[in-house]
Amino acid sequence: MNNNTDFFKIKTNNVKPEQGKILISEPFAKGFYFKRSIVLLLEYDEKGAMGFVLNKPITKSIPEIVEEFPNFQPNISIGGPVGTDKMYFIHTLGSDVLEGAIEISKGLFWGGNYKKVKEYINSGFLTNEQIRFFIGYSGWTAGQLDDELKNNYWIVEDIDKDTVMNHDENIWKELLQDLEPRYKMWANFPENPQFN
Repeated sequence: MNNNTDFFKIKTNNVKPEQGKILISEPFAKGFYFKRSIVLLLEYDEKGAMGFVLNKPITKSIPEIVEEFPNFQPNISIGGPVGTDKMYFIHTLGSDVLEGAIEISKGLFWGGNYKKVKEYINSGFLTNEQIRFFIGYSGWTAGQLDDELKNNYWIVEDIDKDTVMNHDENIWKELLQDLEPRYKMWANFPENPQFN
C-alpha cells in the first residue's frame, strides 16, 4: 500500500534551474511569498539565484508607491521578500529599445534604463502588455536553491514569454494542469483542508 503523503511530494523531473525557467512551489509551502507561487528565475549560478514571484498582485498603483512616476496603471506584483523598498521590472521591449536590459529568455527582458521607461510611458509608446513591475525580489544564497530542490520544495519548468506577461494570479493552478497527474490533483486541493 502506498503512503498517501508521497502523493504530495514533488517527484523530480530532472530539469535544472537556469535563467528564464520557473520554480513551481509544492502545495504546502510555508509563508506568504512562496505559498502556491510561481517564481521566474532571472539569475542562477554558483553565487546563488534571483527571481520574481509572478502571482502575488498588489492593489496599489505605481504613483502611490514611486514618487514622480507617470500616471500609468499596470498590474504590480510582489516579487519576493528581498529589496521591498525598490521597484523592478521585466518587459518585451528588448535591449535595442531599452538600453541596459538583460535578456532572460527569448523575447523577455529584465531591467534597463528607468528614465526611458518613464519617457515611453508618457509618450504612450509603452503599454501594460509590454511591461510588468515588481516590488522586491526573491533571492537565494550560494547552494540554497539547490538544497531546496533536493528537499522537493520546487518543480523546475519552462515558461513562455506570453504566460509570464499575462499577469495571471491563477498561474500556479493553471501550470499544474499541464504537468503529470499528481500535480493536476494538487491544483484542486484546498489550501486549508481542515476547513472543508
